[in-house]
Amino acid sequence: MKAVATIAMAALIGLSAPAPSAAQAAGPGAEPEVLVHKPRPRTRLRVRPLYPDRHFHTIYPLPYPIEYPGPNAHRECVHGYVTERRSSGTVITPRMRCRWVAGRYPGP
Repeated sequence: MKAVATIAMAALIGLSAPAPSAAQAAGPGAEPEVLVHKPRPRTRLRVRPLYPDRHFHTIYPLPYPIEYPGPNAHRECVHGYVTERRSSGTVITPRMRCRWVAGRYPGP
């Protein structure tokens, strides 16, 4: 209990002591600094529409995440066979994943 009282008294004395001013901290004969607060410039936000070619609002969801892939767009597909384990046994099934890519089709 005596230790708690000692810590409380030390904290009270430390808080009541005057803090040195800027002129005292810089040394004798130094002029105090004047702090000027400059307001921070506002952050610029650019808001772009998700679908720039569509000029109407709808409450229904769109079928694709991107409505128009752009001019000269083409589909790139990756295909192959995948092994599936089913209750009737293991079977091999074809799989294909496609995505839209902007730019000209490279050709055959």
